[in-house]
Parts: sequence; structure tokens; C-alpha cells
Amino acid sequence: MNIHVEPVTIAMATPFRISRGSRTECHVVRVTIEQSGVSAQGECTPYPRYGESVESVITTISQAAHELKGLFNKGETNLVSLREKLQAILPAGAARNAIDCAMWNLQAKLRGKQHSQDLFELPTSIVTAMTVSINTPEAMANQTRNYIEQGAKLLKVKLDGEQVIERVRAVREAAGDAMIVLDANEAWQDLDLEATFAALAPLNITMIEQPLPSNNDSKLKDIPHPIPLCADESCHTRQQLHKLVGKYEMVNIKLDKTGGLTEALLLAEEAKRLKFALMSGCMLGTSLAMRAALPIAVQSKVVDLDGPVLLGQDVEPALVYREGEIIL
Repeated sequence: MNIHVEPVTIAMATPFRISRGSRTECHVVRVTIEQSGVSAQGECTPYPRYGESVESVITTISQAAHELKGLFNKGETNLVSLREKLQAILPAGAARNAIDCAMWNLQAKLRGKQHSQDLFELPTSIVTAMTVSINTPEAMANQTRNYIEQGAKLLKVKLDGEQVIERVRAVREAAGDAMIVLDANEAWQDLDLEATFAALAPLNITMIEQPLPSNNDSKLKDIPHPIPLCADESCHTRQQLHKLVGKYEMVNIKLDKTGGLTEALLLAEEAKRLKFALMSGCMLGTSLAMRAALPIAVQSKVVDLDGPVLLGQDVEPALVYREGEIIL
């Protein structure tokens, strides 16, 4: 078994802005695993919000690769068993995600399939959100109209703590009957949340994602919210779920948070047992990363896997995005 890791920088198609700032490039890390003449890849996106950088993730992956190769050389050649051991070797996060997804991909290829998604039953298409970046209300409405003209059925609107109602109203007027979810990225701590939620309620919003910082979201239990709330930064693995009961109605499962598909599948199972609805989300990344998340997407009420659409280039074979859907 050989494990190789490399950084990749990809230009954004247009500048991408969320509450934490604007980006013109996407920095990902790719892992390639070779076994028995078969090569497979996994991809992760290090996230500074979680204390990750490209350099730290590469270092972590290199250390784990050494340990995994040692286990393989000692006779531990079963990929499922190695993947289980990986969960103990590394904590949840981007580094484990890249290795875990490469292992899933390798497992599929050793079984004569092309992608890890082929190990699961999937539909022929999945509706995915198209992301509206933070801008003036007019610019956000224009971007929304462009998406609607392309057939978008679901919009994810990025917001900070400014002009929230004005921006959302502009998007709703441009969106027609399309479903809208809002993503505050923890930026609403200075808002009157009860008043904000009440003002948004008539705008037919499906869900609001992470309005408060993860270390200060306990007050959500005491604030009426007619629109369901979704935990993103507050939910990484199964261990956080019990703390989310009563604060959120949905959890956003991202492989870069769970540390790969292995934990994501377990998180989805436990979240459904606790009556949380599921959202399948992503960091910025290519089709390689989005494919790995499809087994979660197929279980989710809201899917946000449009990462490649926001990039200037993609991997081959690329996922096909058409009229607001991922065509499988």
C-alpha cells in the first residue's frame, strides 16, 4: 500500500463571500492510495475556523499514512478493518476525511466499480442548493435570477449580520417558488433573534443554518423560531448530538467535519433516531469531494453540494449539474 498526499489550489469562478470573508481561491488536499495496482483518491478542504491549514492537514495525513502502511505491512490488509482503525488513529476533521474517502474509493475500485457512490443505491438525480453569496440586496437578487433562469429549485443564501431582512426579501422576490435556506455562519449574535425570526417567517424560508456561534447557541432553546434551525458548526460527529436537542431541528453533515464517510453514515443514523432532519453540506471542493458525500445526500431533506459550480475548474470525470440538480 502506498499513500501520497498533495495540495491543490483552484481559482474560484467568481469571488465567494460569506460572513467570515471573501475568497478568490479554494485550497484542497488530495490523498491517493495505491494497492494491488489500483489507485484511488480522496479530497478534503482544510478549514481555518476549525484550526486547520493545508500545511497542518498534510502533516497529519503523512503521520497517519505511516501508521496505516505499518498496519498493512503487518498483515492488516482488509480495507474495512483499516478504515475502522483510522477512526482511532485520527480525530474527526479534514485530514481523516481525505484518507477515509480514498479508502472508500479504493474499496469500490477493488470491487470493479468506479466510485464509492457505486457501493450505494442512489437515484438518477438529486436536487442541490445553488449558493447566493453575500452582496448588496440588488446583486443577490440578480444572482438569484440567474440561478432561476438556469432551473435552480433550491437556493442557499449566505448572510452576515447586516441587512438580513432586506437581502432575504430581495432574494425571495427574485426566486419565485424556489425553496430558500439561509446560512448565517454564526454571525447573528448581535441581532434581536426573536424579532429577526418573526420578520423572516412570512418570506417562506425552509430553514436557517447556524445563527449563533457554536459556543453560544444554548440561548436558542429559549427563543421562539417559527423557521426550523439547522446546526452546522455545532455538529461535527455523533458526540455533539445530545447537546443539540431542543436547540435545532436539523443537522448539517459535512464530511470535512465528520472526518469522512464512515462517521458521516453513523452520524446520519443516530441523528435520525433522535428525530433530527438531515442536511448534506460541503466545503468548497471539486466533484471528487462531492461524490463522496452522495450516500448522505440521498438521506437528506436539504442537499448543498454545489462546490464545483463555484470553482473555475473541476476534476474529471466531473459531476453533471443541470437545472439545479446533480445528474447521476
